[in-house]
Amino acid sequence: MPADDNTLHGQVIHQSQDLIGRMAQDLIKVPVVSSALTTLFDARERAARAQELAMSALSLPSTADVERLTRRLRSVSQRLEGLEDGIDQIVGKLDKRAAIAPDLDARLSKLEATLDRIESALGASGRA
Repeated sequence: MPADDNTLHGQVIHQSQDLIGRMAQDLIKVPVVSSALTTLFDARERAARAQELAMSALSLPSTADVERLTRRLRSVSQRLEGLEDGIDQIVGKLDKRAAIAPDLDARLSKLEATLDRIESALGASGRA
């Protein structure tokens, strides 16, 4: 439930947030706190790097390796889906042509028979 700034509850929350923000800014200005935070973040980065090196030395994949593999797998999966869709379209077209094919075969047979009769008639008239 969002706090409405017009209610007492909303005003207290807003003032508390402002106070916490000012206190955090004041703390960051203190050299000891600032130095401690910098040291903490540097230590975290070094620990993460040491973890990556240890995982690599043990031939275990790092989080970044797993994420890269996951992205690659998604890419391959999408490409396979595209290929499946294309194959489905081709099969659909072939099925349509197969439905027409018996009629085409009959028509071609009639045309061949007609051509045979025309050839016979021309051959007979050429001999005469």
